[in-house]
Amino acid sequence: MTSQIPETPGEAAHAKADNNSLGDLLGEVTRDLSTLMRQELELAKAELKQTATRAGRGGGLLAGAGVAGHFVLLFLSIALWYALGLLMGLGWSAVVVALIWAIIAAVLASMGRKELKTVQGMPQTAETLSEIPPTLKPGEVNR
Repeated sequence: MTSQIPETPGEAAHAKADNNSLGDLLGEVTRDLSTLMRQELELAKAELKQTATRAGRGGGLLAGAGVAGHFVLLFLSIALWYALGLLMGLGWSAVVVALIWAIIAAVLASMGRKELKTVQGMPQTAETLSEIPPTLKPGEVNR
């Protein structure tokens, strides 16, 4: 019983090239490229869905903050304006109430913007596409 030394990848490739026709080898390369492109497309779809979900959630938070801010502004502002008006006059109390709600609106907008900045696009797709050899990229000339 003799033990056989496994072939190295280079030897296996040479044996395959010797035993298969050029058409068969090109067909295999074409199938592999087709599979690679389909997998990249599926990855891009998955990342795009995740990105859209995050963007939608951030937009929804901003919209919800706007609606809630509007109702709070409407009802509490009238009450606060009236209460302060009894102490300092209606004109100045209206200015104070407006400044309070301006600060609240700025905080809510900042939080919404921060959530939208966490959207990353498709980082994994971009990374794997950058690994495609330059010879396979359209529009590039090899030198």
